[in-house]
Amino acid sequence: MAETWLKCSACKNPIPYLATHWVCSVSTCNRARTRLVFCTVSCWDSHVAMLRHRDSWAVEAKAPSKEAWERELAANPPEPAPPAAPAAPPAPRKVVGAASPATAAAVEGVQLTEAEREIVIVVSKMKKYIKERSGMNCSDAVAEVLSDHVRALCDDSIRAAARDDRKTVLDRDVPKPRR
Repeated sequence: MAETWLKCSACKNPIPYLATHWVCSVSTCNRARTRLVFCTVSCWDSHVAMLRHRDSWAVEAKAPSKEAWERELAANPPEPAPPAAPAAPPAPRKVVGAASPATAAAVEGVQLTEAEREIVIVVSKMKKYIKERSGMNCSDAVAEVLSDHVRALCDDSIRAAARDDRKTVLDRDVPKPRR
């Protein structure tokens, strides 16, 4: 099998270089930072059902060659992570069970890849809340920033559960909101 270009945003199956794939016609799904790609039309359809686009369609596209993709990545390098504050050395912890790679990465502070950085909030509900609460409209870019905050809260919660030798994140692990 050819090397993987990206993974399907719905089912996480690999999409090889130069393979046919589908993208959503909605502009917010096509941004370089979001970059939603789907291996089949049915995967795209599951995305539409989740995001409830009013008027959208699947657009057939072809993945770039490996060389073209490397040129694109070189021309647009990912944004560097902000420098972290120096922390105390981690306390030794007991391994409770086999953790998934994603859990281990979150607990150990490993950065997510671009394909794993998908929107984790319900955009329509966020926009509705802002509209009803303030009468203001909401930019589509807010969903990306809020997703980063939600991921950071989840990572903190995972670390708190791991410190207590638990494999389940509980409500008490989630940091309280600042008001």
